[in-house]
Amino acid sequence: MREGVVDSDPDVIAAFVRSKAPGAIRVGLETGPTSTWLWTELKQLDLPVICIDARHAKAVLKMQINKSDRNDAAGIARIMQTGWFKEVRVKDLDSHSVRALLAGRALLVKIKRDLENQIRGLLKNVGLVIGRAKFNVFAKRAEELIEDHPELIAVVGPLLKARQAIEQQTDDLDRKVLKLARNDAQVRRFMSVPGVGPITALCFKATIDDPTRFKRSRSVGAYVGLTTRRHVSGEIDWTGRISKCGDARPLPRREQWARQGLSRRA
Repeated sequence: MREGVVDSDPDVIAAFVRSKAPGAIRVGLETGPTSTWLWTELKQLDLPVICIDARHAKAVLKMQINKSDRNDAAGIARIMQTGWFKEVRVKDLDSHSVRALLAGRALLVKIKRDLENQIRGLLKNVGLVIGRAKFNVFAKRAEELIEDHPELIAVVGPLLKARQAIEQQTDDLDRKVLKLARNDAQVRRFMSVPGVGPITALCFKATIDDPTRFKRSRSVGAYVGLTTRRHVSGEIDWTGRISKCGDARPLPRREQWARQGLSRRA
């Protein structure tokens, strides 16, 4: 009916759709970096927006010879017109905020671990071994070992200061995580399960978001990629490995190993 180019702004998009297609039944949007923001804002503007999986859209759009944004937009419009799509459940902004907090904390923990491994490697090259050390013991042990080595102080000293700064920021995020866990009755109920702490409980809740979208409880396993692949065609019927599709963040450690193809011994 109408083609046009507008800025990626919800108000501008809504004004264009209402002026050119006031009776629109479906407005298609594929998953992407800004899909959560656009979908939420367009929903608040009372547009019948539907988010579809980018992989499903790609499977349809690859039949086009020429790849362009214009052709992709027209292809998504045809998908909306035919109804051959599977709608993606977009999580609310609160769930994304919790996941952003946990992702930031996980990144800081990784950086701290990388710094510690780097310091251990530098000291081990000159025969200095920190050994098993946790928390503040690591920094004290490293400072004792480099005390009589000025050349190591110039290298390891800045790394220890960076580790201390990251540790402080991690502690701040830990306090925020604990505060969120205490103020959420459902998270506290999750934490009553042995081995489940505030991080796992919060991440699981943020990943599931709305449990009513699952018709069966076992569908949650498929959602996080713990169900096996299946291929049935004619006389062929085989069951493969787990799909590994989905988010592995909320899974317990054993399931994460399974997702990565590892064993406890490895």
